[in-house]
Amino acid sequence: MSVAREYPLSAGMRAFVAATRAFACADPAPAAQRSAYARMAAAFTPPRPPGLQVRDLSLSGCAPLRRYRPPCARPAAGWPAILFLHGGGWMLGGLDSHDFLCAELAARLGVLVLALDYRLAPEQPFPAALEDSLAAWRALRDGALDEPIDATRLAVLGDSAGGNLAAALCLALRDAAEAQPCLQALIYPALGDAPTASRQDCADAPLLSTADLQACLDAYLPRREQRHRPLALPLRAAELAGLAPAFIAVAECDPLRDDGLHYAERLRSARVAVDYFAGEGLVHGCLRARQLPEVERLYAALFEALGRHLR
Repeated sequence: MSVAREYPLSAGMRAFVAATRAFACADPAPAAQRSAYARMAAAFTPPRPPGLQVRDLSLSGCAPLRRYRPPCARPAAGWPAILFLHGGGWMLGGLDSHDFLCAELAARLGVLVLALDYRLAPEQPFPAALEDSLAAWRALRDGALDEPIDATRLAVLGDSAGGNLAAALCLALRDAAEAQPCLQALIYPALGDAPTASRQDCADAPLLSTADLQACLDAYLPRREQRHRPLALPLRAAELAGLAPAFIAVAECDPLRDDGLHYAERLRSARVAVDYFAGEGLVHGCLRARQLPEVERLYAALFEALGRHLR
């Protein structure tokens, strides 16, 4: 009989894991899982910073969008901006699930943030979410929003499945000979399907097990041949030269840990600048665990990287 691993988590992180698990739903139907995820996300969503202007947008050719405008004067050259792509295993989440992060990014960094409600698997598997991400990026870059944008200061940020989409977006732009973002920020991204050490060592990790991860991959990539495509799993790319500088953060106690580590190593080998955050004591989904010192260190590194590249 196998024995569950004891993960090196602080008391505060263990409390966060327990609070998150309290929203778990036994019904496997996508609608039930999405409802439970929405309730969990709402429970961890604080009030938005004062003065922030938030508007839902409907643009031709795009999935639903939400624009966060910071409470500061617009730069003369237009807003620096971030396209945010949410996590949730390509199956869960939307404009409300990561509102907490988008609002803080806009207020803290003084940038415009555009969040995307991309189409979800299993109803809409690959490449639907990536197509929506590219359409939103091009709308942002090409000035289709209701605010002037500085196209030289645009970043893409995603967590988990959103990190996969952010990395794939950069690959797709490179292959189409389009300009790269000034930064690709990937938070515990899902980038491959190889049997890495972290998938074995963290098979029963809190909040994302290897079995959970496999279920997400099966929903997003239902046909085996899709898993050889770099735009589906960026670690499959033969060449990573010419991509945007990267900020990659992983969680120590996460089966996806080595996806981010290996991508960072390969980007550096391709002479792409990388800031790597090893995520000691972190679990998948910990962005909601604010005020824990180990999570605050992740936020500090993320804000520093985004601020440096968007300045």
